[in-house]
Amino acid sequence: MKNLFLVTTALAISAAAGIATVAQAADEPLWAYGYTAPPPPPAPAPAAAAAPAPLDNTVQHSIPGSNLKFTRAQITNRFGPADWFPEDHPQMPDVVAHGKESTTPPVFACSLCHLTNGNGRPENANITGLSYGYFVQQLMDFRSGARKTSDPRKGNTALMAGFAKNLTDDEIKAAATFFTSIPAKPWVKVVETTTVPKTRSQGGLFLTIEGQGAGTEALGNRIIETPVSVEEAETKRNPRSGFLAYVPPGSVAKGETIAKTGAGKVTACVACHGPDLRGLGPVPRLAGRSPSYIGRQLYDMQMGNRSGAWTPLMTPVVSKLTADDILAVSAYVASLTP
Repeated sequence: MKNLFLVTTALAISAAAGIATVAQAADEPLWAYGYTAPPPPPAPAPAAAAAPAPLDNTVQHSIPGSNLKFTRAQITNRFGPADWFPEDHPQMPDVVAHGKESTTPPVFACSLCHLTNGNGRPENANITGLSYGYFVQQLMDFRSGARKTSDPRKGNTALMAGFAKNLTDDEIKAAATFFTSIPAKPWVKVVETTTVPKTRSQGGLFLTIEGQGAGTEALGNRIIETPVSVEEAETKRNPRSGFLAYVPPGSVAKGETIAKTGAGKVTACVACHGPDLRGLGPVPRLAGRSPSYIGRQLYDMQMGNRSGAWTPLMTPVVSKLTADDILAVSAYVASLTP
C-alpha cells in the first residue's frame, strides 16, 4: 500500500494544486452538470451566509422492503446517514459510515453521497465495480488537485478534494476495500425519446416537476437524468431506487459506433476499457455508469480540468470528441449492463 501511494503521488505531482476551474468553453454539456444555463459571472460573496433551516427530526419515514424508519435529519446526517438496507452491503468501515467530524474541513460519511451500496447519484459517482488500484488513484488525484471541475457551481468536486486531504492512507485503503468489494448492478435505465417530463435543477440534479408546473417539453440535444421516484431517491435517499436517463433518438447507436470502432477519428473505447466496457485491470468500467458522470469526465479531461495519472492516455481521444460525440458515448455506455 505504501508503495502504491508513493507511485500515485509521483504520477500526479505535476498537477496544479487547488480546486479552481482551469477552463470552460461555450459548448459545455450543461446537462452533464445538472444545469440548464451557463454559470453567471462571479459575484461578491455575501457578508454572512444565512444558516440553513434545520431538517425535520420528528416525522418517521419508511420505504418498501425495509423495516427501519428514519427522520429527514437522520436520512441526511453528514456523519451517520440512514442505512435502510444493512443486508445489501458488507460491514461499513467507520469512514464510510460516519466520516470524520473533527477534522478541518470535516469529512462527510462516504455513504451520504455515494449511498451505502456505492450506487451513487448523477451529481456524484457510482463507485461499484471498480478496481482497487483505480479507486485509490482517484482519491490521490483529488488530494493532489488533479481532479477539478469545469463548472464552478459543482461544489462537491471541491468537497472531495478537501476530504481526500483529510483522509489517512489507512482510511483510503478501508474505503477502497469496501466499495470495490461490491459488484456493479443496473442502476440507470436509458430511454430514447424526443419528449421528456419537465424538470428543475437542484444541487446539480434534475428532479421531475410534480403538481403545479408539471408537464412535458422537448428533450433537444441533451440528456436528462432524473430519479425514477423523486420521493424515494431525493427525500428518502433510497439506495434501491434508481434513475432514468432520457437521451435523443439515435444517440445510443451513434455512441456504440464511436465506442466500438472509434468512428474513424479516435481510438475505440473498447481498446482500453475492455470489449464489454466493464473495465480492464486499472482501467475503469464504463458500462452502466451514469451518463451525466461520463459526460462530465470527458469534458473535464477535454478542458484540462481532470489531469490525473491516467489522463494522458485519454487526452488524444477527448480532444477530438465533439459535444454530440460526448452525448452519444455517454448515452451508449449508460445503456449497457454493468
